[in-house]
Amino acid sequence: MLTINRRDFLGTTAAIGGLAMSGAPAFAQAPKRGGALRISVDQAVAKLNPLVTRVNPEYLVAELLYSGLTRLKVDMSAEPDLATSWTNSPDLLEWTFNLRKGVTFHDGSACTSADVVASFEAILDPKTASPARQNVGPIAKVTAKDESTVVFTLSAPYADFPVALAYTNARIVPAAVIKSGLEKLDRAAVGTGPFKLVSFEPERLVVVQRNDAFYDRDRPYLDRVEVVVYPDTSAETSALIAGDTDMMSTTPPTEYGRVSKAAGVNGLRVPSGQFCNVNFGCDQKPFNDVRVRQALALCVDRTAMVDFVTEGYGTPGNDTPLNPAYRFYSNIALKKQDLAQAKKLLADAGYPNGLEATLIASDRPGLRTQMAVALREMAKPAGFNINVQTMPHATYLDQVWKKGNFYVGFYNMQATADAIFALLYTSNAAWNETRWNNAGFDKFVNEARATVDEGKRRELYAEAQKLMNAEVPSIIPTFFDLLAAKRSYVEGYQLHPRGASFRLDFVSLGAGAPKRG
Repeated sequence: MLTINRRDFLGTTAAIGGLAMSGAPAFAQAPKRGGALRISVDQAVAKLNPLVTRVNPEYLVAELLYSGLTRLKVDMSAEPDLATSWTNSPDLLEWTFNLRKGVTFHDGSACTSADVVASFEAILDPKTASPARQNVGPIAKVTAKDESTVVFTLSAPYADFPVALAYTNARIVPAAVIKSGLEKLDRAAVGTGPFKLVSFEPERLVVVQRNDAFYDRDRPYLDRVEVVVYPDTSAETSALIAGDTDMMSTTPPTEYGRVSKAAGVNGLRVPSGQFCNVNFGCDQKPFNDVRVRQALALCVDRTAMVDFVTEGYGTPGNDTPLNPAYRFYSNIALKKQDLAQAKKLLADAGYPNGLEATLIASDRPGLRTQMAVALREMAKPAGFNINVQTMPHATYLDQVWKKGNFYVGFYNMQATADAIFALLYTSNAAWNETRWNNAGFDKFVNEARATVDEGKRRELYAEAQKLMNAEVPSIIPTFFDLLAAKRSYVEGYQLHPRGASFRLDFVSLGAGAPKRG
């Protein structure tokens, strides 16, 4: 039974975070200006438009080039970005954000409240298909009070609103670009971020240079960042060890031991709410029968799954997307493998002789295939005959993601419980992959979002987690610690548990860093 609570978890986080940073020199003086950082990623940067990015390498590049109103600190609280401060009405229905003055976009045009209003109207427009639409809160109206003040009117009270505005896709782009057509942002970048775009080769290399007009005159410390795509993770690890790159944004568990032991390299590790799940199409046979989903969930040995999939760098999951890293996590008894009950449920659902199904797993990250194979083997004794089909990630995104009936997903931790539920599991979720569409679950989540009282909110989120745990719209057997690595001369970097935040404008290069370009 999983007994760790959030306080224990965060304590562990701090301890591991301290361990991760122990090999890195602390700043003895102000960060050094200049130099080029070469950071590797394991997937192409296919989307440059910050309103529609979908994967971590795209979030990384968007964060370099664009700003939001707020940004997410490592402790998951909101801090000022383009907004310097904010206030709310007592009923939490109206929020006023005060903007920095004198900020300009990379094309030299001024960034004002009109750009903020236009950006959020674009985000909320279903035609944009921005994942932020369901994750920035219940916004009913955005208005410009004056050139540097924006007022958000909400349709329901929302205490997490400043944190929600730090969502990865909630970036501010020029109103003029939106008016002329957002497709311009597919190949060009017009943000207010700490870096400006130099070159963009989606499958190979993205280069950005310091934005000298950035609102913080001290940051960024680096002159240039090169984001290098390495489809092969073994080659990516070797590049860091050889000194061809300075950082790996993500290190797979299978490579972490090797890279952490290399001379001049620091392994970085932090617990997180990141997970892989097995998504069911709950509106199609055979997974529209809850007994089939429950049966497969009971086949999973969750402790063994952690060892097999994460190499021990993780914790068991319990078929809800919340773990102790989340504020409103509910400690439900961990499901135990029960093959006899799984066989009975399968027979009761009309499959006394077993059930055959094809489980699809993208090849990125490789954890997906490992989980699929482990599930296949664990489910055999209960009568499941699972065929595992692996495919290239680009093919998966185009043909399977949000369309398939039985596939392995992979998701970062979100800043709040509401954010992860609204992203994946409510009936109007931005990525409603399971089509579970449970009115009772929606009611719990919506009421919790609009509730100010901490205790009542906790009760509502507990009911939502209890319902998910019982009805299993997806199996979530493990949560992953986040793993990364850097050369020891890279200073000021802190691995973020959100997984989609990088804060490279705080990074600098110390003694021993190579001179590039």
